[in-house]
Amino acid sequence: MRPNGKTGWVPAASVEVTAVTRRVVVHRGLRLIEVYRGARRLLRAPVAVGAPGMETPLGHFYVTARFVPNDPFLGVFALETSAYSKLSEWPGGGVVGIHGTSRPELLGQAVSHGCIRVSNATAAALRRLAPLGTPIRVVAN
Repeated sequence: MRPNGKTGWVPAASVEVTAVTRRVVVHRGLRLIEVYRGARRLLRAPVAVGAPGMETPLGHFYVTARFVPNDPFLGVFALETSAYSKLSEWPGGGVVGIHGTSRPELLGQAVSHGCIRVSNATAAALRRLAPLGTPIRVVAN
């Protein structure tokens, strides 16, 4: 079962809890990504989101991994998230990534298999701004 919308428990001794100051907000309908530190917006940029039938899921997620892709389609930098889509071009399938793109002309459109595509400049900025564990909220507007 995928974790979208599920609640779970873990032993308190097996986790480390720390405060985070940064958060990512993706506006699926507006096709925008924003990064905040507290109330201050650090970044706002266009995105491409999932196409009809393969929509980027709404909800609260977080950054689970960060890497430099070896596939130019994924751009210069990528964040793996805790979100899952019906279908994804992500290596291994299903996982929603936030990644750069070799097709920047598609930004602002609903064309992916669920991933959130950003320009390579935005992907490079996310490398600095979104460490592991950064909360991600995908909203409808």
